[in-house]
Amino acid sequence: MSNFLRGLGGRNPRQQPQPARRSPTTPSSAQFADMPGQLQQYGAAPSSPHSPGKPLYMCQPFVKAALVKGSFKTIIMQPKYSERMEWIAVNIFDFFNNLNLFYGVLTECCTTATCPTMSAGPMLDYTWVDHNKRQIRLPAPTYIDYVMTWVQNLLDDESTFPTKAARDFTPNFPNTTRHVFKQLLRVFAHIYHAHYPALLHLHSEGHFNSLFAHFLAFGFEYQQLDVRDFKGVGVAALVDKWREMGVLDGQIVPSTGGPV
Repeated sequence: MSNFLRGLGGRNPRQQPQPARRSPTTPSSAQFADMPGQLQQYGAAPSSPHSPGKPLYMCQPFVKAALVKGSFKTIIMQPKYSERMEWIAVNIFDFFNNLNLFYGVLTECCTTATCPTMSAGPMLDYTWVDHNKRQIRLPAPTYIDYVMTWVQNLLDDESTFPTKAARDFTPNFPNTTRHVFKQLLRVFAHIYHAHYPALLHLHSEGHFNSLFAHFLAFGFEYQQLDVRDFKGVGVAALVDKWREMGVLDGQIVPSTGGPV
């Protein structure tokens, strides 16, 4: 283990220094193979009032809003003397921290009343798989709290994200990181679907678009995201649009073929 990850030791990306709460439905490593977190499609009214038409994030000029211009290739390039798993671990820490900060300013908009389900698009809801392998619908703030608590617990677990010398990553680490990316993708998808107007009100669309584009570019480059993760996800159309625009230029980004 090199010094690359040791800077994470003792750091807590949560906004408040509260102890991590493990939900009774939080998945464990042993459940990963059986926890697809499948999407259910049904006829309930979507949580976003603008969802029946073209989503705001797909409209001009918002779809072009960004802080980073050009390719993300340089940003995501692995440093010469780092190890691949270390580089992935550090970036997961940063993606989680930044996404957590964005969601933190949206919590007043994301309530059990406004977001009774974890919606990612019209008639598209994520379901959580509990310890009995039952798919259950949760309000979006509850689902996101479970995700953020689960990722926080992983980051705080020295056996999963080692920061001390002489500690190595476990053989299951790649499987763990792919599940982290999948769950963070769902948080991104919900924010785009249900809370993009709030980001526009805060003039933060360029920041959030750049964070998501960075997340996508890194995830595809290092095989942390799969095209199947986008099946049925509302932001699949945004991924395809950015690929056409060259935002994800140089990345191996297969067409998602997903609906808006």
